[in-house]
Amino acid sequence: MTNSSSTKKEDGSDQSEISGFAPKIHRTKMGEPEVSEKKILNKKLKDVEISVPIVYGNIAFWLGKKANEYQSHKWTVYVRGATNEDLGVVIKRVVFQLHSSFNNPTRVVESPPFELSESGWGEFEIAITLFFHNDVCDKPLNLFHHLKLYPEDESGPMSMKKPVVVESYDEIVFPEPSEGFLARMQNHPAVNLPRLPAGFILPPPVPVEDATKKKRGDTKDNPLSQWFMNFSEADELLQLAAARQQVQAHIAKLKRQISLIDGQQQQLKSTSDQ
Repeated sequence: MTNSSSTKKEDGSDQSEISGFAPKIHRTKMGEPEVSEKKILNKKLKDVEISVPIVYGNIAFWLGKKANEYQSHKWTVYVRGATNEDLGVVIKRVVFQLHSSFNNPTRVVESPPFELSESGWGEFEIAITLFFHNDVCDKPLNLFHHLKLYPEDESGPMSMKKPVVVESYDEIVFPEPSEGFLARMQNHPAVNLPRLPAGFILPPPVPVEDATKKKRGDTKDNPLSQWFMNFSEADELLQLAAARQQVQAHIAKLKRQISLIDGQQQQLKSTSDQ
């Protein structure tokens, strides 16, 4: 399989139609920090979780009949916030592992937006590795995305007006976050913060750097954003599912306690009857 770089730009015609695939929805729970890491970082919060909704996938444009047969498509693979917020507050860098036929197939993106563009003709699996900031998690997260260039209905005619869009939704869950991480994430739209234990007071929020002096890391103004899928409902469904699991676990705990009390009462009754 041969793919190569290209400077050819995609067609700028009607963008209202998209050739999309059914999105995949996941919820990934990261491991708890190592004991040694707990000593280095500040205090961990028990029974608290921080979740970060992300989307990863690709958008591919067919370059038309006049394009080189080995550079038939221009595509972009990316990791973005589910609502296009800046993930740089959580993710330090992203490594994309391309097919071995590419020059320098291991691509490292050190800052948001975490994306790369290439051209080629073949589909293959891309390994995506997320590395987090030190106060977030010491373990990387490995994701896998199958690059799609051709529409689901391969028998239909190719069109330069319809990009192929394939995205997956994942909610990354960080258990027992540090107080510093939680304080840094206050009021940040890319992160779902938990309800804190009663009486707990967070340190003051970290001052936000002047937006005019910092490179914008969100993808709201990304030229491809008009084709991104909307995952707001998926995010809500995952939050409801997580809340339902917590309620079910609480109910199960109460049932065990009631069963234990009933057993004790039965034992006391048997003793009094004697």
